[in-house]
Amino acid sequence: MSPQQKLGRILKLYEDHLQVRHAVRTVPAYLADVRVFLAWLDERGIDLTDVRTADLLAYQTDLFAARKKDGRPYSTSIQTNRITAVKSFFRFLYRRGFMLHDPAAAVEYPRSELRLPRSILTKQEARKLVEAPDTKSPAGLRDRAILETFYATGIRVSELKKLTLQDVDTEERVLRVVRGKGGKDRNVPLTRAAASAIEAYLLVARPKLRGARHAVNLFLAPRGGLLHASTANDIVHAWAKKAGIKRTVTCHTFRHSVATHLLKGGADIRHIQVLLGHASLQATERYTHVEVSDLMEVIRRAHPRGK
Repeated sequence: MSPQQKLGRILKLYEDHLQVRHAVRTVPAYLADVRVFLAWLDERGIDLTDVRTADLLAYQTDLFAARKKDGRPYSTSIQTNRITAVKSFFRFLYRRGFMLHDPAAAVEYPRSELRLPRSILTKQEARKLVEAPDTKSPAGLRDRAILETFYATGIRVSELKKLTLQDVDTEERVLRVVRGKGGKDRNVPLTRAAASAIEAYLLVARPKLRGARHAVNLFLAPRGGLLHASTANDIVHAWAKKAGIKRTVTCHTFRHSVATHLLKGGADIRHIQVLLGHASLQATERYTHVEVSDLMEVIRRAHPRGK
């Protein structure tokens, strides 16, 4: 068997391994990233079985230095995805006995960039947005409930679309997020406004929506069935435009806005961490930035030449 045939056989076994453990859409991405790495090895004349940790660190350095056609560097997420695939591949090779040790075990992931949110709603904008839907129609009541839920909880759109009827208690004003990011469950409180909006939606609007009788999901799509993330973003964007908000507003804009408004209101950062479902406090700390508008107001009041 030639080296190329042997490599092809290994890749097929790895593909079968991935299909058992990962979502269907993940498999091609892992394989593509592994092939990028194998091409890098081939260019340098390094055999797969001879790879050392130093080679992997060199590959990671090249990823950091690589540039797209427009001259921009690859994002940290892309670099992380490629390193994740390579680490997964070598772990597979080691466990299947193709290698005597795992040279990728000591390779660390690139440090994530904690960029400041680009778009945060003011309190006035948030109120105008959640109150924008016409609650005289079933669709309007549903949209009002969705917007109020986003603003009350900072929930991710991927979490909102999976909510079931059993996950909400409007009397106790609690929402249960089951298997959120990282596979963790959490209970989050609902504001009085959010609980009222959801209750109105459940009593008046949801029974009139297509497919409501047999669906278990809390929020239904306009034509019935699962509410996809793109549809939820379309709903948010449409009502933001109706509310006169000029910039682009997405479901995630609510998440950034909730955290910022709570911090400004004096909430403890650890409470916000629990609300948002962040695994580490570092992810929440991005919201502790001082906004330019706040800084300008401080300078206006306190600087000798600020007035």
